[in-house]
Amino acid sequence: MTNGLNEAESELEALIAGDDAAGLRLDQWLAAETASGLSRSRIKQLIEQGNVRLNGEAVTEAKRKLKPGDIAEIALPEPDPAEPAAEDIPLSVLYEDGDVIVIDKPAGLVVHPGAGNPSGTLVNALLAHCGNSLSGIGGVRRPGIVHRLDKETSGVMVVAKNDRAHQALSAQFADHGRTTDMRRSYLALVWGTPPRMAGTIETWLGRSSRDRLKQAVVSEHQPDARHAVTHYQVRERFGDPAGVAPVASLVECRLETGRTHQIRVHMAHIGNPLIGDGDYGKSFATKANALPDGLREIVAGFSRQALHAAHLSFTHPGTGELLNFETPLPADMTELVAGFRRSLPET
Repeated sequence: MTNGLNEAESELEALIAGDDAAGLRLDQWLAAETASGLSRSRIKQLIEQGNVRLNGEAVTEAKRKLKPGDIAEIALPEPDPAEPAAEDIPLSVLYEDGDVIVIDKPAGLVVHPGAGNPSGTLVNALLAHCGNSLSGIGGVRRPGIVHRLDKETSGVMVVAKNDRAHQALSAQFADHGRTTDMRRSYLALVWGTPPRMAGTIETWLGRSSRDRLKQAVVSEHQPDARHAVTHYQVRERFGDPAGVAPVASLVECRLETGRTHQIRVHMAHIGNPLIGDGDYGKSFATKANALPDGLREIVAGFSRQALHAAHLSFTHPGTGELLNFETPLPADMTELVAGFRRSLPET
């Protein structure tokens, strides 16, 4: 133990204050600068618990003002290793055998336990449904999980039920279909329409400098930058009554890479954020005000990003058979798309 920080049991992150940090509160500056993506409230908690040193001395005042050249060190405690509990949460099972289980995940269901979601997740549901027959490679917090969907994204997911299947599926997802038959495609309802009916978005994605909980298109030289490729094809376009320009489009997106929030960031990057996306399409929210009566209310009441994992194909890790799964749009997205079809002419 050194100055209140147990470095042997914690991950240590050190930061040096620049000239622009002069006069800032310690918690404010750390929340903006730490690579760990911690919220300001969590930073404040760590400071008050004695897990932050300033110039070698433990500090417990979050409002402590900084000077250029100050060195702050944060000890990030190890996460709680407790195993998640089995919970009787209904699952829509598309396929199941001794190696894999394929489900249609509803919007609103978090995939695995984490900060703010210690229970009520897909993992908790799987533990109840599958018992001890899930792969443990992913660790106790995410058994069997080889890929994930955002909480508010619905659609097809596959989960491994043993370590052999986990390793085989992980290899297919890491390959992203370059040398295998694995394919993933999504349906997204976006504002406006892409510049071409079909195209490819290729960028580098990394942590946003404005909000470290979000992803952004960044320079390939940013330390956490990861190559990201999305192929898209416009399926339907819904024009405005005056025929000036499409108001929205139903777009199919196929992933060549699988980065966090990839489709959401890429579609926003080309000027077509997903309807309902409060993180990457917030500036487009007022567009609903100009929609016809009825449709305006449907869009205003749609409280998640309009994204559905519609298709997944992969090679079965045991039999070698190519399996294909497709799920229709869930009720809320069906109503949303139907509203555009009723109210606006297809272009």
